[in-house]
Amino acid sequence: MELFLQAIDVFVHLDKYLSVVIERYGLLTYLILFVIVFLETGVVVTPFLPGDSLLFAAGAFASLGVLDMPTLCAILIIAAILGDTVNYWIGNYVGPKIFLRDDVRFLNKKHLQRTHDFYEKYGGKTIIIARFVPIIRTFAPFVAGIGAMSYRKFIAYNVIGAVLWVLVCVSSGYFFGNLQIVKANFSLVILAIILISIMPGVVEYIKHRRGLSTGQP
Repeated sequence: MELFLQAIDVFVHLDKYLSVVIERYGLLTYLILFVIVFLETGVVVTPFLPGDSLLFAAGAFASLGVLDMPTLCAILIIAAILGDTVNYWIGNYVGPKIFLRDDVRFLNKKHLQRTHDFYEKYGGKTIIIARFVPIIRTFAPFVAGIGAMSYRKFIAYNVIGAVLWVLVCVSSGYFFGNLQIVKANFSLVILAIILISIMPGVVEYIKHRRGLSTGQP
């Protein structure tokens, strides 16, 4: 049981254990990274998996030559595109039924509503913007599949968002991940990335609450 819990901890916090994974599994690390990114973007019940911080960490190891930068980016972009695509079709198939029910335990309907509000404000650009916002990133393609966007329009935003997200996060790790100050405070840097990632959502929540208190939409 302890080994199982340790495995889950590594899986959920792969950004912190990436060096151990690379040392132990070598080339299989690419597959593990693919699976994590695919699940984080493609399965609406796994928004807790690492995203931005994992890509940053992977980029840092690529700068050391441990991972191949072009291969890494290609694999992660494909995983992100496929993840959102699967999530879109899941939303298309089961989404309308879920919105009509109040007893769905495995989904947070507040997250669904929050993502729907995102669409109301940003339209199709939500797919691109959401790439950089945890939780919204996982729920955006699901909500798009429910009916917020046609697949033809969705796939264009999906590809653009995936490319931008991966290149920005991985390149940040590649160029800054091995600076001495970053290496000495890597855990704090990862925490900072997570906090920065959720800031747009926090700002939107505060604005929403203020709007409710003043009676504005």
